[in-house]
Amino acid sequence: MLLFGFGFNFLMLFVIMPSTIVLTLLWAITRKMIFGKLLGLMWGGLLALLLLGTLLHNLNRKMKVTKSKIYGKYVIDRSKFSGEQAEWQYDNFKFRITEKNQMLFSYKGADKEFKTDTIKVSILERYYSHRLEIGKDSTRHHIIQDNPTLYRDIWNFNYVFKSDKFGNVFFKKKRLIF
Repeated sequence: MLLFGFGFNFLMLFVIMPSTIVLTLLWAITRKMIFGKLLGLMWGGLLALLLLGTLLHNLNRKMKVTKSKIYGKYVIDRSKFSGEQAEWQYDNFKFRITEKNQMLFSYKGADKEFKTDTIKVSILERYYSHRLEIGKDSTRHHIIQDNPTLYRDIWNFNYVFKSDKFGNVFFKKKRLIF
């Protein structure tokens, strides 16, 4: 009975079960339907509360990120920090994770043209949410020198890279809107 915690166990043991026994005995002895209805109302209400709690828990649980959800295009998440710096980062950095386990990291060079680095990545599936691993390499662009941190919400997720020049750089998956 440790499934629901101490409060629920206490309620079941000292309130619900004795009430069930008393109402069942009163119903059997007096044959009055009111005791049966109270018994049904009590257990029906308890079941409804448990179902509602389970539903709310499932609706508010953070998403599970799987390998197939990781693949796609990512852009700077301007909702984390707004302003000129976020707009500049949005215009200058993006990447794509391919099903061939490659990261195509694109950034604007001094000539204002996008350059793309191809980096081998792996997706670690041993965790509840799969994780992107790119490894440490000091020759890469300062944004992607190390593995990103995965932050999950209810409906989406972000990758955060630690940059020596910019601090935290937030990327979100670009979704197509139809």
